Amino acid sequence: MINSPEFSKRLEKVIKFYDETASSFAEKVGVQRSSISHILSGRNKPSLDFVMKVLEAFPDVELYWLLNGKGTFPKSETKILETPTPSSNLASNKNSEIPSNQISEELKTRPSNSNKEIDRIVIFYKDGTFQNFNN
Repeated sequence: MINSPEFSKRLEKVIKFYDETASSFAEKVGVQRSSISHILSGRNKPSLDFVMKVLEAFPDVELYWLLNGKGTFPKSETKILETPTPSSNLASNKNSEIPSNQISEELKTRPSNSNKEIDRIVIFYKDGTFQNFNN
C-alpha cells in the first residue's frame, strides 16, 4: 500500500526537480490543480491513473521509487541483465515490439534457478489501463 505522506514528499521532490509550480505540474500531467493540492496535503491518495500520467509526462521518474521510495530519482542508466541462455531475447529487444505470444513462450521456456513460480503478471498500458494475468 502506498504511504501517502512519503508519496507526497516524493511528488514534491519531482515538482521541485523539474522547477515546476503545482499548477504547471498539474497541467503537464493532465490533472486538475486541486488534485495535486489534495495529494500533497495528504487529503487524497493518488490513483493508478494519476501515477501513470506522472510517469508518462516525466520519464525520469521510476515507478517503484514514486510508489514506495525504492530505486532512484532521477532514473539512472538502466543496466539490462542478460540471462545465461542464448535463446533469451527479452532483454536485448527491450525497445522493439515483441508479440505477446513470443513473450509467453519465452516465460514458459526460461530456466529458473529456484523453485519459484509466477503468481501473476500485470501489464500497464500508456493510456492508464492495465491487464492482470493470474497463474
